[in-house]
Amino acid sequence: MRIAPQSGTAFKLRRSEVLRITDPFGEQVADLFAFKDGEPACSLSSGRSIDYASKIYLTTGDVLYSNDSRRMFTIVDDTVGRHDFLLTPCSQRMFEILYGHQGHHPSCFENLCLSFAQFGIRPEQISTTFNVFMNVKVSGQGTVEVAVPTSRAGDYIELRADMDMMCALTSCSAEQSNNGRFKPIDYEILTRSCAER
Repeated sequence: MRIAPQSGTAFKLRRSEVLRITDPFGEQVADLFAFKDGEPACSLSSGRSIDYASKIYLTTGDVLYSNDSRRMFTIVDDTVGRHDFLLTPCSQRMFEILYGHQGHHPSCFENLCLSFAQFGIRPEQISTTFNVFMNVKVSGQGTVEVAVPTSRAGDYIELRADMDMMCALTSCSAEQSNNGRFKPIDYEILTRSCAER
């Protein structure tokens, strides 16, 4: 399935299914967020995941945890190896504060809110996303730079669901994250037998 540029979608993911996110044309970020199905107080946590991995760049073999320390995703395959779990999804206010943008600008936060609405999720429940293919560099002095994604056409990441979840995924709307161009993101949900082929 394809997510059009600067848009998003929501779907349910069952335990043991694998979410494959593909960058079909290269240099395009996708923002992922999730809640435990039927228990929205349990949500994806950047802080817990980084804490337990003892690193900020998560890749094959690493686990993405919930805010109450339950396993949500395991990264089972990753052709890129560079994703961000530090920065929040781009938003209208971000474009205004950081870039002085006037008027409406499509954003991942807006697209996540619109996509999650079907599950009764409110905007304030959405926090730091797992920013797939986003290349964020942190200097020794602690400064943060959003650089060009290292993903190339056809690169992908596969995340196995470790619980039943409500998920939303975007094709990022921030020029600075995507080398100035907006492109689609592809995704598919694989059963265990398909993922093992």
